[in-house]
Amino acid sequence: MSELHPLPDLLRDGLDIVFIGINPSVLSATQGHYFARPTNRFWPCFSRSALSLRVRQGLGVDMLGPAHDQALPTFGIGFTDIVKRPSANAASVERAEFDAGAATLAAKLKRHHPRVACFHGMTAYRPFHRALTAGKGPDTPELGPQKLRFGRTHLFVVPNPSPANAHFTPADQTAWYDRLAAFLQSA
Repeated sequence: MSELHPLPDLLRDGLDIVFIGINPSVLSATQGHYFARPTNRFWPCFSRSALSLRVRQGLGVDMLGPAHDQALPTFGIGFTDIVKRPSANAASVERAEFDAGAATLAAKLKRHHPRVACFHGMTAYRPFHRALTAGKGPDTPELGPQKLRFGRTHLFVVPNPSPANAHFTPADQTAWYDRLAAFLQSA
């Protein structure tokens, strides 16, 4: 079997939102697209949300899918991961990888200055929060907008769209993308 390569960042200056995942799945790395697993709820929930309206209209589609990821930076939406190494599941990611990934992510955000960095789940956000606060954060991270900012970039956390995250339904996930859309208008 050939070695899996990380997904390339879909980043550029001036993005409205950068979606930040934990790390790519083996399937996503193999196919070369973010959230490529058919059971992942990102694309269906994002497609039903107000956040994707401009993208759907611009591309002339009702539903977005993994093949659309590379077109989204044109609409102000980028993608990256806290850890770039593909794996079968996030449980195999070591704390040292998260810590190194948080430092690398900070450099990317500093370089590109998106308006909002949206983390998919606490597992993606906590290492970044820990790095920013040196583990002595003034707040406890929760879903939604964070009190902490990174320069000009607002930080926002939505539930992880993985089907393994049974705490949130697809309707809940869509509602969080709608909240992000409303936050973006006020940020």
